[in-house]
Amino acid sequence: QVQLVESGGGLVQAGGSLRLSCAASGRNSIYYAVGWFRQAPGKEQEFVAAISWTGDRTEYTDSVKGRFIISRDNAKNTVNLDMNSLKPEDTAVYYCAAARRVGIVPGEYDFWGQGTQVTVSS
Repeated sequence: QVQLVESGGGLVQAGGSLRLSCAASGRNSIYYAVGWFRQAPGKEQEFVAAISWTGDRTEYTDSVKGRFIISRDNAKNTVNLDMNSLKPEDTAVYYCAAARRVGIVPGEYDFWGQGTQVTVSS
């Protein structure tokens, strides 16, 4: 199986930046696409961004385009989500997840991390 561990969450003021990291391990884990999802209290889980295992394909939800950048370092088996110009609406628990291919719905992903809290103050 693929194990995923998120890190980098925290409290930041609106307009600030954070880098979230997702460290993957396990047999053949490098060959998985990785997506980021977030869930705010009382809200549905929302797709944020995803990247293919090669890094050739990326996807973003409209609300983060131009602000967030997803990337991966396969030498470290790590996927990063650089979040810039953060808004209070970005406040949520952020999860990374692994799938055989890039998808935009949670059900397409097979393995999940524990989540990391991002709080953006206004």
